[in-house]
Amino acid sequence: MSDFAIGVRPFSLAAVICRLTLAMIVGAVIGYGRARKKSNAGLRTYMLTCIGAALTMLISMYENEMLNGAWAWAAEVQSVKFDLSRFSAQVGSGIGFLAAGTIIAAAHRQVSGLTSAIGLFATGSLGIACGAGFYECVITAMVLIVFTMEFMQPMELAFKRRLRNITIYVEFEDAGDVDTITETLRRQGARLFDLEMERTERQDDKLPAAIMTLKLGKENASHSAILSSVAELSCVNAIQELIA
Repeated sequence: MSDFAIGVRPFSLAAVICRLTLAMIVGAVIGYGRARKKSNAGLRTYMLTCIGAALTMLISMYENEMLNGAWAWAAEVQSVKFDLSRFSAQVGSGIGFLAAGTIIAAAHRQVSGLTSAIGLFATGSLGIACGAGFYECVITAMVLIVFTMEFMQPMELAFKRRLRNITIYVEFEDAGDVDTITETLRRQGARLFDLEMERTERQDDKLPAAIMTLKLGKENASHSAILSSVAELSCVNAIQELIA
């Protein structure tokens, strides 16, 4: 790896081709996992983001190379001061608009697309590293990003399901059934912190629903037990745990 990096690290045509190709591969590796999960940003989005960021860095390096070479006379006449990092600094702002478009406010106070958004930002940073020829950083960061996005999700969900705080969405027949549901939760040792009423369309009828934020008791901190106890009530049509 080190011998190869030395050969393509200087700014040349071979280096440009290598860096853009590496950016495409890195973007594809990260984007493949997101596309497989049908996320808001898919394979091509990640690939183009990484290639575009790498291209931005290469343009900066090209201008710096020309101002110190063929364009040196013009730089002296016009007193041009060139900052190599100014183009790459704008990548973050550009990706910010792209990432914001992947964040969607879903139903029941839930937000989706945050992982896709930060994944695009991280991929853009990888593209800058590819354009700069920082190959060691690219490979290491790619492995860490893929590990975080692909393998940490089950661990994160398992951790959240062990927390004593829980938010549930419940659909029921009548507004008066809220008392029955809250009483069932109290018997399970749960404390109600927040209750927000909603209306849902089910079988062409607008039925009441509620989002409840609870804190489970130390003796019964099982999320599945709470969900089962409420689901067994005859007045409850549907129940769902909301996980951010």
